[in-house]
Amino acid sequence: MVTETFANRLVVDVEGPVANIAKALHVNMGVYRHPTENRTFYAPDREPTLDLEVPVLHISGLDNFTLPHAKNIKSSEAPGASSKATGSGPHGQFVGSDMRAAYYGSGPLTGAGQSVVLFEFGGYEISDVQNYFQNLNQPLNVPVVGVSLNGVPLACPPSKCDDSEQVLDIEMSISMAPGLSQVVVYVGNKDVSIFNQMAVDNTSKQLSCSWGWTDNESTLDPIFKELAVQGQSVFVATGDNGSRTPADSVWPADDPYVTAVGGTDLTTNGAGGPWESETGWRYSAGMPSKNNIPIPGYQELPGVINATNLGSTTLRNIPDVAAEANTNQYSCWDGSCSGGNGGTSYAAPQWAGFTAMVNQQAVANGGATVGFLNPTIYRISLASIYDSNFHDVSSGSNGMYSAVTDYDLVTGWGSFIGPNLIDTLTRLR
Repeated sequence: MVTETFANRLVVDVEGPVANIAKALHVNMGVYRHPTENRTFYAPDREPTLDLEVPVLHISGLDNFTLPHAKNIKSSEAPGASSKATGSGPHGQFVGSDMRAAYYGSGPLTGAGQSVVLFEFGGYEISDVQNYFQNLNQPLNVPVVGVSLNGVPLACPPSKCDDSEQVLDIEMSISMAPGLSQVVVYVGNKDVSIFNQMAVDNTSKQLSCSWGWTDNESTLDPIFKELAVQGQSVFVATGDNGSRTPADSVWPADDPYVTAVGGTDLTTNGAGGPWESETGWRYSAGMPSKNNIPIPGYQELPGVINATNLGSTTLRNIPDVAAEANTNQYSCWDGSCSGGNGGTSYAAPQWAGFTAMVNQQAVANGGATVGFLNPTIYRISLASIYDSNFHDVSSGSNGMYSAVTDYDLVTGWGSFIGPNLIDTLTRLR
C-alpha cells in the first residue's frame, strides 16, 4: 500500500505485509541474530528487483541491521568529561550563547526572517527546551514547530523516549540565531522521507542533521541536489569516535552534497567572552570516506589534499568545517539538565544557526540564499582571505589524523570567524 507520495515525485513510501513486499520485490525476508549486538535483525536474502518499466534508483528500508545513531555524548557516557571555567553555564560549562559570543560576537544579526530545519529520528519535549533557557535566564522567543512523518509521534516522554539529541539541536540553533522566525523539527523513521519532505516544503534554507545510519549514496543524492538548487544548506555532524568512527555512524556526513561538521575544543576569554584559542577535538570523526564515496571536485583543487594532512586523493574526505564539540557543555533533556555533554551534534546546529545569519544579510542586501556551501568554502580557504574568515585549527588529533595548518581530517578548514565570513559569503554569492 502506498502510504505517502511527494510533490517532487522523487520518493514513494510503501508499506505492506511481509509476504506481499517479498513477492513484489522478488526477495525472501528473514530474521537473523545480530553478530555484535544483543538483538535480532531482519533483512532480504538478495538485492530487490521490481517488475516495472519505470527505472527505480534505489529501494531502502528492507533491513534494520544497523540502527540510527545520535551523534552526541552524554555526561553519563563520558566519565572523563572536561569541565572548563570559560563557559557561562553552571560550573563553567559552555552553553549555546557562549558559542554565539565566541564565533560571532555582539553584532546585530540574529537570523531574523530565517528558520532552521532539524532532521530527527525521535520526538521532543518542548518543556526541556524551556527549562534550558529558563535555567540560563535567557529569553526563548523562537517558535518550535514539529512535523511528523511515517507515523512517528512528536512527543517524547522521558519514560518512553530519549530526546537528548533532538533538544540539544533545538537549543544550539536558537542560541546561535536567537531571532529565527522558527525552528522546524522533522520527526520520522525513514531518512529518505524526512529529507525529501524538507525539500518539498522548502520552508527553511538551513538544515541540520546529527544522526548516522547505513544507506546507499544514490538514495539521498538526488534530494541533496534539489536542496542545493533551492538554495538550502545541509550540515551533518561527522560523529564522535575520532578516526575510528564506523561507516554506519558517519553517514550521511560523507555524502559529497552536504557540509560535514567536525568538532573542536574551544577556549574563550572568560565566561561569555570572545574566541581565544581552539584545538582539534580528540573524538572528532574525520577520515577518508569509509563508505567508499569518490572525492568531489572541490576537494580535488590544488592545495586541499597533501602529504601533511594525509587526506585521500580518491575518496571524499571529512570534515569540511568544525565548531566546539568537547564534553564541557550544558544541556537539558529527558526532564533534567546537566553538564559534561558533547559531540559533533553540538557543532552542526551551530553552523545551521550561523548560516541563518548569513542568509539574513544576503536577503537584506537583495541577494539569494547561499545554498550548498562547500564549493564556496573551499574557494575562500584556498585564497589569501582564508585566515580572516576561518580559525585555522592546527593542533590536536583524532587518533589516526592530526590537525595541521590549512585543511585537515580533524577540523576541516576550522571554525568560522562570524562577521568576516558572513560578509565574504554574501559578497561572493
